[in-house]
Amino acid sequence: MLKSWFILNPFNHQTNPGKGVMAQIVPFRGIVYNKEKIQEIAQVVSPPYDVISEEKRQVLYDRHDRNVVRLDFGKPEEGDSETSNSHTRAAAYFKAWQNEGVLVRDDKPTLYLTSVTFSADGIEATRYGLICQVALEPFDKGIILPHEQTFSKVKSERLGLLKTCRANFSQIFSIYSDQEGILDTLKKAVAGKTPDIDLVDDVNERHLLWKITDPAVLDYVVEKMADKKLYIADGHHRYETALNYRAHLAETDSTFSPAHPANNVIMYLSSMEDPGLVILPTHRVLNHVEPEALDRFLGRAAESFHIETFAFGSDEKGAFDNFKARLKASTDTLSIGVALKNHDAYYLFSLKPGVMDEKFGSSIPAALRALDVTVLTHLIFIELLGFSSDAMDQEKLITYSESDRHAAEAVTGGDADAAFILNSTRIEQVKDIAESGMTMPRKTTFFYPKALTGLVINSLIPD
Repeated sequence: MLKSWFILNPFNHQTNPGKGVMAQIVPFRGIVYNKEKIQEIAQVVSPPYDVISEEKRQVLYDRHDRNVVRLDFGKPEEGDSETSNSHTRAAAYFKAWQNEGVLVRDDKPTLYLTSVTFSADGIEATRYGLICQVALEPFDKGIILPHEQTFSKVKSERLGLLKTCRANFSQIFSIYSDQEGILDTLKKAVAGKTPDIDLVDDVNERHLLWKITDPAVLDYVVEKMADKKLYIADGHHRYETALNYRAHLAETDSTFSPAHPANNVIMYLSSMEDPGLVILPTHRVLNHVEPEALDRFLGRAAESFHIETFAFGSDEKGAFDNFKARLKASTDTLSIGVALKNHDAYYLFSLKPGVMDEKFGSSIPAALRALDVTVLTHLIFIELLGFSSDAMDQEKLITYSESDRHAAEAVTGGDADAAFILNSTRIEQVKDIAESGMTMPRKTTFFYPKALTGLVINSLIPD
């Protein structure tokens, strides 16, 4: 029997949505850039580390010598060792910038309301978020829930940074159901007030941040959030690392107590009902696929999929646009777009009824069988292309792209062997799977835009 990644995941959890569910939201004294020292905050913020390429990191390094990327995602250097490396350099920068007054700590417990205005698929939207501390809870309590699997190597690296710097440099992006309008209350609290931060980033998205310190508003938010479940949208590695760091301190630090700041982690909370909450798909690009496997692929796939062909003819771009439109319109059938090396066509794979139930009904839960990433992982990658689970952890085999066009061009340009274009996962699927105690394959969702790094830093050093 094929063993499911979902079943083997050590962070699978069984939730108990009954009594005792309580998300503990904590206002805190964040560490922020001093606007008297840094006039243009846009020069020192960055995207989260996990979407920064080496080229982008260098751009951020060159942009400003106090850019937060030096803390959160520092460059390795020749001669690095256990005692001198990107983590130790980050700790030195962090201490020096505070001593210089470049980074300063707010003097009152604060909740940080943010907004980001952006475009996605040609539509302009605004998403609101709340930056705060949240009390750490193990997943099995059903209070804070994951929805994706993680990579052990990434968690190990993040734990090393956390141990060395003792701070959260970037937030964990989580979502919750806000039918009571908690964020609306915060928006009213800052109505007419000048934001503390107002910047436009590299992709022309506008970010605003307001500091809220009114005790009555803080108490209201803490109380209203107390019956909420939080679903991790982005930052699973950071959350699991925070749990691991707390466990490390509990074992090694005799002064560790329930009051230690490492019992909390910094989060960015957004509402499921926010019209600006956008999930983009993450497309897969394959490299180094055996030629024989590719030659057999279409014939074998026809047993499980109806296949529609979009031939390039003299207009590859027109074929792509038609192919993309058909994929997006396939809401009643699970469909996946395919590009293959040396094929002058795009293909739309539409799953035949009952295939996933027949092949994986005893090994993969029903909610997961209905996901296109599950079909892609288990039916296409493992069964049709013959990949092992270990092979799919190899960075050289599978790369990821948020751009369907870039993924397709990697194949048509001859740089990759195949690309698989997906539709977006729905927010209801994220919620249902998390509540069912299951996790999706890695890189299933791409919540857009990412929560910006560098707006607020959370110290984990006791006062």
